[in-house]
Amino acid sequence: MAEDNGGGNQGVAWFIAGLGVGALVGILYAPKAGRETREDLAQSAREGTDYLRARSKEAADQVGTLVDKSKDHVGQYVGKGKEVVDRGRAQWEDFVEKGKNLVNDQTGRVGAAVDAGREAYKSTADPAAPGQ
Repeated sequence: MAEDNGGGNQGVAWFIAGLGVGALVGILYAPKAGRETREDLAQSAREGTDYLRARSKEAADQVGTLVDKSKDHVGQYVGKGKEVVDRGRAQWEDFVEKGKNLVNDQTGRVGAAVDAGREAYKSTADPAAPGQ
């Protein structure tokens, strides 16, 4: 039985090395001259750079559009939130005002009852009052 001592990693390393050697041999034995091959490689690199620039610009534009839409949505939600808060504040102020009116009304009634009780007490406690 063979021991496994990282043979898988070595196999990958040899495969990558073989690809590099194969690419180098392919370039050396290509039907084009070295100068043409270098120009083709440089042209391909420029095209790749231009492609990446264009895609980056498109991605940046899309991100900018998403950010603008997000700002609009957040602004709408903030506006709706302010409306709800204002409506709640108005209702709260209405409830407070009704409560104040109720307390004032009850205070007046209690005061009138107290005054009536005093008068009743005075009329029954007065020694000069008829009936005693």
